[in-house]
Amino acid sequence: MSGNTGMEQLIPIVNKLQDAFTQLGVHMQLDLPQIAVVGGQSAGKSSVLENFVGKDFLPRGSGIVTRRPLILQLINCPTEYAEFLHCKGKKFVDFDEVRKEIEGETDRVTGSNKGISNIPINLRVYSPNVLNLTLIDLPGLTKVPIGDQPADIEAQIKAMIFQFIKRENCLILAVTPANTDLANSDALKLAKEVDAQGVRTIGVITKLDLMDDGTDARDILENKLLPLRRGYIGVVNRSQKDIEGRKDIKNALAAERKFFLSHPSYRHLADRLGTPYLQRVLNQQLTNHIRDTLPALRDRLQKQQLTLEKDVEQYKHFRPDDPAIKTKAMLQMIQQLQSDFERTIEGSGSAQINTMELSGGAKINRLFHERFPFEIVKMEFDEKELRKEIAFAIRNIHGIRVGLFTPDMAFEAIVKKQINRLKEPSLKCVDLVVQELSNVVRTCTDRMSRYPRLREETERIITTYIRQREQMCKEQLILLVDCELAYMNTNHEDFIGFAKVYLHNFGLIEQKNWLCGEESEIEYLKEKKMSSLISNTVLD
Repeated sequence: MSGNTGMEQLIPIVNKLQDAFTQLGVHMQLDLPQIAVVGGQSAGKSSVLENFVGKDFLPRGSGIVTRRPLILQLINCPTEYAEFLHCKGKKFVDFDEVRKEIEGETDRVTGSNKGISNIPINLRVYSPNVLNLTLIDLPGLTKVPIGDQPADIEAQIKAMIFQFIKRENCLILAVTPANTDLANSDALKLAKEVDAQGVRTIGVITKLDLMDDGTDARDILENKLLPLRRGYIGVVNRSQKDIEGRKDIKNALAAERKFFLSHPSYRHLADRLGTPYLQRVLNQQLTNHIRDTLPALRDRLQKQQLTLEKDVEQYKHFRPDDPAIKTKAMLQMIQQLQSDFERTIEGSGSAQINTMELSGGAKINRLFHERFPFEIVKMEFDEKELRKEIAFAIRNIHGIRVGLFTPDMAFEAIVKKQINRLKEPSLKCVDLVVQELSNVVRTCTDRMSRYPRLREETERIITTYIRQREQMCKEQLILLVDCELAYMNTNHEDFIGFAKVYLHNFGLIEQKNWLCGEESEIEYLKEKKMSSLISNTVLD
């Protein structure tokens, strides 16, 4: 044991909190002290954890093996067995069965073709050979997707790892093989992104026995190269041949001890190397870490407890059949509906944002500023056709005498026809706005889905009011158009220039054709005198 028995009781308490959040299936809002194990594939993470337990219990194979986070809780106990949180009460004595259960539970969530998931597996191991310790084994980084893995598998695994190691109360156990360049370590690179000063990172160097002859990791283990506040610890794991040959972990630990004592570069550090020393250090580090973070954790728990107590007090005397409670609940839902409706129309922080199409206030804005102007533009007339209509209008005006004729009459006949065409796009715009308002009402009443009758009645009342306002709006639009049709001030200064053009282009020519026709009553007038008379009449 580490000699800090009293403080070690904190680790099981944190374990219970962690289990509670996992079992309830809620997001863990508390930043609990923990140790996350990170590293590249085949870095030796699984071997380190198995050495801690003294048993072979983790899945092994080629490619990515750890496909879900494994929360491993080691508990010192006189008897030896394992328990899973997802099958609580069942004790696993055979650790081969533990491995099969991990594989089966992983496949149940991720499938059997190398998929990954961030849903953790909780495993407790009770043994007299372990120290109280909690570790989170995370998937190793992979570069090339295989099986059912998506193309961005590397980014997904990084995101999963960061989900754990970015928390300030998480210690990072960065596992790096000694036979690779430390500067290219995946584990240290990830750790440095969230712990630039190396305060929360503990370095573990594996595969020291596989380094080339004449090379060693002495500078790394002495914390001279890429130093970390908590330093580096070297371990020697079993080789793949030892694992396949079922070499006993106890013998492997003895071989590891012998290696460090006999190696000229490591013998002076032998007491600070090896799996047993790593386990003691992690136990002490986690215990101290819990002790340091406990005050802040306690304060946060107390604040949450006070909040929950207030909520409980509020509903302590709650009676579902109390009319006052029902009225209050209904008013709250109506107020929420009003708030949601306003936010949807104004576009200010709506809870449900449509990412597929325009809706609410944005769509109504588009109807007014894009759709309606477009419909108006579609009313544009053909100039040639307009000239023809003006000519026929002049010919078809009855009771005109030379001295009484003005071009205003023809102008009004044509323009009234154009003004009257404004009714259709205006009324159509109203219909589209009403339709969108009805859609907004249906969306905002989703919160009332638990009370179908209330929702139905609320929609009916609001929709009825909208229809009433729709009718009033349409009547007002029609009245405005009728007002424009009733009187047109052709003496307005805007028409002065138009009158001259109109006279030049249509007046004289059409009057000439009309006066020279078969039905002319003033044939005795000469053409020149007639033109002068008409010009004076029009210009006056």
